[in-house]
Amino acid sequence: MTEKLSDAALDTIFRTARSYNGYTDQPVSDAELHAIWDLMKWGPTSANQLPARLIWCVSDAAKQKLAECTSEQNAPKILKAPVSVIIGMDENFHEYLPELFPHTDAKAWFDGNAELRAVSAMRNSTLQGAYFIIAARALGLDTGPMSGFDNGKVDAAFFADTPAVRSNFIATLGHGDPASIFDRSPRPGFEKFNRVA
Repeated sequence: MTEKLSDAALDTIFRTARSYNGYTDQPVSDAELHAIWDLMKWGPTSANQLPARLIWCVSDAAKQKLAECTSEQNAPKILKAPVSVIIGMDENFHEYLPELFPHTDAKAWFDGNAELRAVSAMRNSTLQGAYFIIAARALGLDTGPMSGFDNGKVDAAFFADTPAVRSNFIATLGHGDPASIFDRSPRPGFEKFNRVA
């Protein structure tokens, strides 16, 4: 049994953390990108599928290409962020299962079943996207996860050479500018959306 995290740690990851629309000029280093991955990769996925494929857009050219695939509201956020990240999903993740889940022939569960692979890739890459957010916050960085983009355009621009990989969602990354956030939106109590059966 692990020890409970401190209130300060829980605040950093959840309670006082925010989704940012803008960032300071403080850069994000390659070492920080690696550190995020080296944390998020430990988050559980079904049969250790790890279907997420991340593209870290750090150059102006990559951010411009990504911004051209997004809504009018999201493009400036992507261009101004130190890093913008595409969380993609590999629907051929099962090819790696002999290495990632060697306890049994898990690859056989997915061979010839594209529908099951698509559902599993979406579910588990979304989990990994959440681990990305938590890891970034735990390492002192801020994120701005977003929809509001054309998946087909993003896939054509960034995943054309890997057709089994499709985009799931996008997130900006950096040191958040407090002036860029809205007032905290409400969060309901347990009783509103939960049942104990």
